[in-house]
Amino acid sequence: MTADKDPLVIRHLAFLGGMAVGGGWRPDQTFPEVAFIGRSNVGKSSLLNVIVRRKAFARVSRTPGRTQEVNFFEVNKEFVIVDLPGYGYARVAKTKRHAWQGLIDAYLRNTQQLRGVVVLLDARREPTDDDLGMLDYLSELEIPTLVAITKVDKLSKTERAESIKQIVLTTGIDPSQAVPCSAHTGEGRDEIAEALMQLIQEPAWRAAETPL
Repeated sequence: MTADKDPLVIRHLAFLGGMAVGGGWRPDQTFPEVAFIGRSNVGKSSLLNVIVRRKAFARVSRTPGRTQEVNFFEVNKEFVIVDLPGYGYARVAKTKRHAWQGLIDAYLRNTQQLRGVVVLLDARREPTDDDLGMLDYLSELEIPTLVAITKVDKLSKTERAESIKQIVLTTGIDPSQAVPCSAHTGEGRDEIAEALMQLIQEPAWRAAETPL
């Protein structure tokens, strides 16, 4: 794809820092924000790397559950990608899981610039209670949500179609909200990039309850 047809040409990319606790440090809320979240082994870091066309933008860890902060990345001095901690990894201590859940909740409820959330679901797995709970939570907060169905390259054509169908049925999302993705082939990258560019043009979904 040529640059002039790319919905998101990366001209500037900067890591702004991480928020470790609710109410802790975070960058100034100057630019629109779009957050990414999913289970700890869903391939979020790999997909983020593909979206911004950088091999090491978001660290790809062999141990799921390593991301323990809300990380902020400024893109083109225009908007911010927010990498939220992964959820649902069984080997992470319950106390840490609860801390991350509180951190995610603090970000979602209090950010003033959030335009939407991209939830990642693994095409090879049925949505878990954690996945369904997150989608219900975002719906309750009325946050615009897109679902990236990752690792579709791992499935045959028939398996892929059935997986996407079942995910849509199980989650109750509109089919237009679901984007099949592969960090390996790059499929879905431009669809998500285009959605990001549309989201950042929208007004913030709500005013923050309290300053973060």
